[in-house]
Amino acid sequence: MKKTILLLAVVLGTTFAFSQNGLHGVRVGLNISNLDFDPDATFSNQHRNGFAIGFFGEYMLSETIALAPEIQFSAEGAKDEDLRIDYIQAPILFKYQLGGRLSVAAGPLVSLKIHEYEDGYKNFAVSAAGGLEFMITDEIFIDARYHYGLTNIIDDQYDLEARNTNIQIGVGIKI
Repeated sequence: MKKTILLLAVVLGTTFAFSQNGLHGVRVGLNISNLDFDPDATFSNQHRNGFAIGFFGEYMLSETIALAPEIQFSAEGAKDEDLRIDYIQAPILFKYQLGGRLSVAAGPLVSLKIHEYEDGYKNFAVSAAGGLEFMITDEIFIDARYHYGLTNIIDDQYDLEARNTNIQIGVGIKI
């Protein structure tokens, strides 16, 4: 519980620190996630369709670079019920505007497990995130992201490793 409060404090603190020259908003998305096993899975390992919903801030650091911390719920894992994991995530993305309405983003993503259907998963995961964002209007955008797990999410007691992989297709509004 202390780790959860600390994670929320860091994200909210970052948000409030930059709140004078930034935007805030809401984003929802479709997840197509799976687990990358090592050694390879000897069972059916199909992707899971889930969703993500969250809040974000976006703060311009220069004319073309922005810092975008977020807090979101994300349903991930794999299709088999025993492999489903739900997270509260805190991506901290750096965005670079390519010109016009298109930007690219990259940064770390920290995940806190809030629900699993089967015991045996670590409470925290770290991933790398990258994506593209296209502004439809001055407020509404669509985006596509890819997350790749950098840490093993399987408890150390098992002789198996797995990393999260996730494609997110989202839509949001900046206020």
